[in-house]
Amino acid sequence: MTVHSTDAGLLQDQTDSIETANTVAATDNNVSENSSDNRHGAATTARQWQVLSQLQRNRWVGTTHIYEQLMMAGFDISLRTVQRDLNALAKRFPIEKNNANPQGWRWCDDAPLQSLPHMNLSQAVAFNMVEANLTQLLPPVILDELFPWFDLARRQLKNSKVTHSWIDRVRIEPATQPLIAPHIDLDSKDNIYHALFYQLQIKACYTRSNKSQAGEYILNPIAIIQRGVIIYLLATRTDDPETVIRTFALHRFASVEILESSAKTPDEFQLDTYLDAGGMGFSHPLFRELADHGKNTPIELQFTKQAGKSLTESKLSDDQTVTLNDGDTLTIQATVNLTSQLVWWLRGFGSGLLNAKPELLYQAVLDKAVLDETLDNQS
Repeated sequence: MTVHSTDAGLLQDQTDSIETANTVAATDNNVSENSSDNRHGAATTARQWQVLSQLQRNRWVGTTHIYEQLMMAGFDISLRTVQRDLNALAKRFPIEKNNANPQGWRWCDDAPLQSLPHMNLSQAVAFNMVEANLTQLLPPVILDELFPWFDLARRQLKNSKVTHSWIDRVRIEPATQPLIAPHIDLDSKDNIYHALFYQLQIKACYTRSNKSQAGEYILNPIAIIQRGVIIYLLATRTDDPETVIRTFALHRFASVEILESSAKTPDEFQLDTYLDAGGMGFSHPLFRELADHGKNTPIELQFTKQAGKSLTESKLSDDQTVTLNDGDTLTIQATVNLTSQLVWWLRGFGSGLLNAKPELLYQAVLDKAVLDETLDNQS
């Protein structure tokens, strides 16, 4: 059979086209297979990272628990897959298993501290609650380090079933009337926390509660305390020869400048000791003559049965006793610190509080003018 040159050229073009198409198809198949392998590898890595994040150093964690946590995190796998992952990971990481049934896994005792770019659901919930409730108290230098973890926790919980089964079902409610926190100048707050963290003095423009105009002070920051929605700075003034520890409400600072000079803390100062002794304006004038300002004092409170019912479930002290009396009354005996806070709290019972001992305590509860004066003495 004779093939003309034109036909031969056409045939060659067709042959070349078929070969090109086959080559492209083969290349596409390889790309598709590689993409599939990459996706599979990424999914495996993410899953195994989650498996490792479930393990603890001093406690065995069961494979069933790990499987349940991965399912809650959105991984559609089997228990057998988790077991295979753990056996594979044990060849590369210092983890070990026990011979229990069901089997448990943990980090080896000599394993270096791991900082994985992931967190389990329990850790995510904890970081979420820290962000919601404690960020007001944490200094910026620490918050800067925690923000990536807060973000990781939010992303971890976003598509997890635990968001609906836990986060949306847990709240922290104050035991007293909720109040709106006053506005705080953020630059002042950041500088105060920075100075406290690095123990530096500050120059502050501050308006005292009993003044209408701000004054300028150089302060030695000592501690931060939050009471309700108000945050206070404990500090001494450099112009005070007696170095009295004073409280400064953060929302009354107009401006704060960090100085290079080191802050000076009074010798032997202990925050808990300061608070136990009636710091933060909690000391009461009527209790100052008592030994240790009324610290660890036995008291006896008589309530109507209805008013004192809550104290039968939440105690005033570990040694508290409750006596049910005739006539629908009850008597509470406990050892507490006598403070203005205690007096203020007892007043909240109104006519439900029938009597209090020692007599000085009941006198303080009835003497409203003395308590108001004590509370007004804060900076």
